[in-house]
Amino acid sequence: MALDKVQKRDGEIVQFDREKITKAIFNASRAVGGNDKERAARLAAAVVEELKSVYPEEEVPHVEDIQDMVEKVLLEEGLYDTARAYIIYRQQHKQQRREKKRLLRKEAVDSIDKRFSLNALRVLSSRYLLRDDQGELVEAPRELFSRVATTITIPDILRDERVFDPDGGAQGSAGQVGKYLDRFKDYGGKFAFAGHPINSWNFLRMGQLYRELAGQGKMKVDFSRLLELFDEGVFEDYDSQWEDYFQLMVGREFLPNSPTLMNAGTRLGQLSACFVLPVEDDMEDIMDTVKEASLVFQSGGGVGINYSRLRPDGDIVSSTAGVASGPVSFMRIVDTMTEVVKQGGKRRGANMGLLAVDHPDIQDFVRAKEEEGKLENFNISVAVWEDFWQALREGRPFPLVNPRDGDVWEEIDPGQLLETIAHSAWDTADPGMVFFDRVNEYNVLQGAKGAIEGTNPCGEQPLYPYESCNLGSINLKKMIEGGEFNWEKYEETVRMGTRFLDNVLDMNDFPIERIEESTKETRKIGLGVMGLADALYRMEVPYNSGRAYEMMEDLAEGLSYWSMDESVELAKKRGPFPLYEETAYPDGELPLPGYYEEDDPGRDWAGLVSRIRDDGIRNGMHTSVAPTGSISMIADTSNGIEPQFSLAYQKSVTAGDFYYSNEVLEEKLKHRGLYSEELLEEIADRGGNLAGLDDLPQDLKEVFVTAMEIHYSDHLMAQAAWQKWISASISKTINMPKSVTTEDVFNTYLLAHELGLKGVTVYRDGSKSSQVLQSKSDRGEEISQSPSDHLKQYLEEEASDFLSKGIFEGETDRANPGGSDGKKPEAREEGDWAELEEDRCPSCGGKIIHEGGCNKCVECGWSTCSIS
Repeated sequence: MALDKVQKRDGEIVQFDREKITKAIFNASRAVGGNDKERAARLAAAVVEELKSVYPEEEVPHVEDIQDMVEKVLLEEGLYDTARAYIIYRQQHKQQRREKKRLLRKEAVDSIDKRFSLNALRVLSSRYLLRDDQGELVEAPRELFSRVATTITIPDILRDERVFDPDGGAQGSAGQVGKYLDRFKDYGGKFAFAGHPINSWNFLRMGQLYRELAGQGKMKVDFSRLLELFDEGVFEDYDSQWEDYFQLMVGREFLPNSPTLMNAGTRLGQLSACFVLPVEDDMEDIMDTVKEASLVFQSGGGVGINYSRLRPDGDIVSSTAGVASGPVSFMRIVDTMTEVVKQGGKRRGANMGLLAVDHPDIQDFVRAKEEEGKLENFNISVAVWEDFWQALREGRPFPLVNPRDGDVWEEIDPGQLLETIAHSAWDTADPGMVFFDRVNEYNVLQGAKGAIEGTNPCGEQPLYPYESCNLGSINLKKMIEGGEFNWEKYEETVRMGTRFLDNVLDMNDFPIERIEESTKETRKIGLGVMGLADALYRMEVPYNSGRAYEMMEDLAEGLSYWSMDESVELAKKRGPFPLYEETAYPDGELPLPGYYEEDDPGRDWAGLVSRIRDDGIRNGMHTSVAPTGSISMIADTSNGIEPQFSLAYQKSVTAGDFYYSNEVLEEKLKHRGLYSEELLEEIADRGGNLAGLDDLPQDLKEVFVTAMEIHYSDHLMAQAAWQKWISASISKTINMPKSVTTEDVFNTYLLAHELGLKGVTVYRDGSKSSQVLQSKSDRGEEISQSPSDHLKQYLEEEASDFLSKGIFEGETDRANPGGSDGKKPEAREEGDWAELEEDRCPSCGGKIIHEGGCNKCVECGWSTCSIS
């Protein structure tokens, strides 16, 4: 018998692959302490020979029959422990298939369903897969990713050289498109390429994009002729492009932000994660902003608003002879509106509220969330500029200025103000800080649009008014092969992700016309990463080590270099972003600190600058590291550039309770013959980390560090390593233990600014009454932390005198460390905290953790961030 086919459980006949048997046997043997790949291969060969002797040549064996034969061979060889592990493995996978079918409401799981873990499918089914009016699922993962891939391929087709002229002057008319768009629902499914039907919503967006390009004189054919070309099969060759996008997502190598997954090819059609809206000191303008924010929330996005132009509380209002109520009061209006407007019908929206550090209401703003229940739909951050740092360094008073008329209302001690900010963040985890001096330091768009004064809700995307975040993340865990980083695969994924996100801009149905106009003026994209912690685990590199920081810098540099280089290639074919000539790009400038500050960068930046001058660049900004709460769960990897919060925790599902553990940790434990369910339970009960487990090798404990084991200064060093080569900003949580003081938080701000970060968010364990994921044992004890040698070396060799004086001894170089009354704010003692229960997800009741500036559910993917 020539054994070359096998029948799967869903009836599909596929190619027989002996390597799968070898892998299954090897994994079973490794679970009981074995590690002999050659023996696994010999046993697999024996299984094949047994199958050949049992099945006639014309019969195709079923996968279950093959697995039965594996058990038989293992038992005949006397490998009883391995056979037992293999049987348990079969039972576990049988249960998983049953659970997957239940989740997806399917009779059988297909090859795409199998690629995703149960955890990932729970997230997909609860938040992403389309449902009908009765709430029943109407698509599976294959259909979801097909829907997105079709949406993203359409802009490539419309820029095919047979129909598109990038130089303009083409004769295709936009005049006739309207009659098709008026009846777009009639055309749903009537046109396709390579067997991929274009549904009515994608037909509508295709027509709108055609009209835009034809209006620029770039379409060679009329719209009716374009449709004929679809019928004639001219675009069949775009199947390979579609397949690239599809495999990129189902292979979990790259995923776009949640709104793209949710809304591509649907009625809503809004693909952006978040937006920045302006607000002026005028009641009509304020109400317009509230209305625009509600439209954004309805479409599935979050909003950032800088309230610094509003006059302070108590200022005069000449039109009414009354007094103003100040920015915080208007934030409450937006907060209330957010509460009642569901975001895309799925959740409440997210807000970022910013106030300038020199605003007279700044101290009220800083304390605005101290009272439980206030501004719950807001992240708040203080907007800081260079004049504040200068006053702090020089120990001189800092003026608070009325934005209405420029009058100085009072002068305060900048050290006392920063102490107040630090105390509030210590107490409540708010506010964060955004350093707009750093944001604009290398802002190449400043000549065209002025200084940036706003950010999205999680702070990683500084934006101009009415701009949007268009984000996607590369899974670094998938770039590791054989314990080594595959740089060639990384480059290929970066380039494909860049093209993907540029197409998102074209297919996006923006909620407000001004947002579409402003976004397309600069065509900003935000290509980022997720899975850093898992990638480092696989490479056996400790997160808080010099080697890891070097790796992070290299990854960030490659991300921006290849994304920008691909953007130049796109500019050749599609044209640069409209404001290109008004920016600093033609002058050879780049929006990257590393380009100016690194003496020996790893890539050919001079060559890239030359190419940008010659051909332009398609996107105004390219890279941004966002929180990836939900999409990282779909990808079964760690969140953004965060270290893992927990290596193991208990989960409850319909079949009962079990212990979930980090996939890479499981791999390493099995490889060393250390894996057991009892060990996972012990790790979970100890707070999800390996500290204190004396039976585990020291090198394993050093590699598998978690967020709370890493000194908060090393969290900053990691963020800084990435920021050198990221054109936008980074969303990251600086985790701090309960025992830190207000002074530690104060010093964190100093170090963050010194390192060139564009913003910082601290989270002290216990600083919210809705506490993050805990376990019984870690409520009563705290893991010891110490700064890495890399951080100590930085402080000794590179830090400024202002920063380095006593940063870890609780002293700072400033004129008056006390409050306005000469006394330091009193910090609550640890004993003042009541015993805290684990916070529970409002969607599924699962456990909540705090990562990337967001609360997220570790079970269903619910998140307070709109971009997760």
